[in-house]
Amino acid sequence: MPLITINKTTDNSEIRLQMDKTQLGEFIKSIAADLEIKEGKQYLEVTVPPSGLYQLARQLREKEEAQFDFLFCLTGVDYGVELGVIYHLRSTIHNHSVVLKTQTSDRENPLLDSVSDIWQTADFHEREVYDLLGIKFKNHPDLRRLFLDKSWGFPLRKDYVDDINIVTK
Repeated sequence: MPLITINKTTDNSEIRLQMDKTQLGEFIKSIAADLEIKEGKQYLEVTVPPSGLYQLARQLREKEEAQFDFLFCLTGVDYGVELGVIYHLRSTIHNHSVVLKTQTSDRENPLLDSVSDIWQTADFHEREVYDLLGIKFKNHPDLRRLFLDKSWGFPLRKDYVDDINIVTK
């Protein structure tokens, strides 16, 4: 089964069609084996260990079959024990999407690789995640707080307590 279906028109030009979720999953597994892949309702969801995140992201951006050229959402999540980041990627060329998920159990010094050199839009998304959840991004060009000063702590963490404004979770 081909990864990308290519049809020829009557004038012999090519029309590229998107991979379905199964084909996309097979392609991603051919890049990195240490992944958990699940077909969600809307997107293919790929859980990747933090150590493999940057390499997988780089290959998804650069490989001709994938060309994920658009990071349209980057979200930080506090799962209770782990802190994680979710990346929504889209290929505007092949019209397919995927969600990458990664997490760390290190709540004291959470550190993940930055993808801001792969997708420029990650710059401010990563700064926001750092500001609100305290996840640091290794090799980020300007990792500093975006909205709050140091006195705030990290207000989107489940264990956050603010005695001054009486915010408890």
